[in-house]
Amino acid sequence: MDVKKALAQEAALMPQEELLAVSSRHSRLTIGIPKETSIQERRVALVPESVALLVSNGHEVVVETNAGKASNFQDHDYSEAGARIVYNPEEVFRSEIIMKVAPPSLEEIEMMPGKQTLISAIHLPAQKGEMMKALVQRKITAIAWDYIKDDTDIYPVVRAMGEIAGNTAVLIAADYLSHNHGGQGLMFGGISGVKPTEVVILGAGTVAEFAARAANGLGASVKIFDNSTYRLRRIQNDLGLRLWTSTIQPSELRNALATADVAIGAIHTSAGRTPIVVNEDMVSNMKYGSVIVDISIDQGGCFETSRVTTHEKPIFKEHGVIHYCVPNIASRVSRTASYALSNIFAPILLSIGDEGGIANLVKNHVGFQHGVYMYHGTLTNEAVAAMFEMPWKDIKLLIPAIGGA
Repeated sequence: MDVKKALAQEAALMPQEELLAVSSRHSRLTIGIPKETSIQERRVALVPESVALLVSNGHEVVVETNAGKASNFQDHDYSEAGARIVYNPEEVFRSEIIMKVAPPSLEEIEMMPGKQTLISAIHLPAQKGEMMKALVQRKITAIAWDYIKDDTDIYPVVRAMGEIAGNTAVLIAADYLSHNHGGQGLMFGGISGVKPTEVVILGAGTVAEFAARAANGLGASVKIFDNSTYRLRRIQNDLGLRLWTSTIQPSELRNALATADVAIGAIHTSAGRTPIVVNEDMVSNMKYGSVIVDISIDQGGCFETSRVTTHEKPIFKEHGVIHYCVPNIASRVSRTASYALSNIFAPILLSIGDEGGIANLVKNHVGFQHGVYMYHGTLTNEAVAAMFEMPWKDIKLLIPAIGGA
């Protein structure tokens, strides 16, 4: 008996496994993924792999039939991942959290019973006052994914879509330079002994950086214009190349465009319309069969001759120059873009569940808080409120109340 007692005492002194408490804050989410109704939108907010991750963490995902079809994801891909496929969009819009790529239409907002969370792009220039008022009436918490910041103070979705747009713009230009589309019959970049393709890029942000990478990789001669010498230095450093750069001086720009085979508009503005930096006279002076890809068309375009086109009819000719002015270039490669979006959205949704709901994530994560432009029907973004002449409150004033939500 004494031996047993001694062994028991010895066992008690041995290191013991620590039992970690399971967070009581974790909440089970119902996430709805509707089919995008905008004719220009082919992306889907969550791919099947991300749905499987969310379902394995105890969340329910409701997917409208054919929501991923434009990105070549079938209903059975989602059902095998654990999603529930529904055939009535109203079932999706009853979800606690609605994940969309494009902003909702008024008809879609009217399907929402209220007091839900909407995560989508805001596309402020295209928004209408009645849509914003409908969200307010339903006490929606609305997060613009293009306003969300990460821990490094970068807009992760904007950057990801910018990378795609920059790379894709060069591939588009390469295609339209060929004879098949009425171009000059040039191979983008050229070969040994043949003068390389000349590419002019307007802007020096993320889109411009990746357009320059792609163009340079194909052997083109690249010239970059931007009014910020800081951004011009940064793009040189990021690319690790001594590129031809210049501030936007009309005479210098005119000369560069006159010999260019491709011009890419990648100027972005934080508010309002993109400034027009290339007038019609400059365009008329460009080579016959040269190509303009105006990525800035999302904000009005930076070429005076630009006008919005569609994925179905993407180009027109003006002064013999091919213009590609499709907004939302990322939808052209919708499967890649959907994976990029999903890689960002899935961790955010997991964090919402782990934090015990949207209120705690808004309170505890400044970067996510930056994306909130409406909380429980109260506008929290000054620019949005000013645009629609509606009252607003700073989100920081609501945080004490959020803590108790």
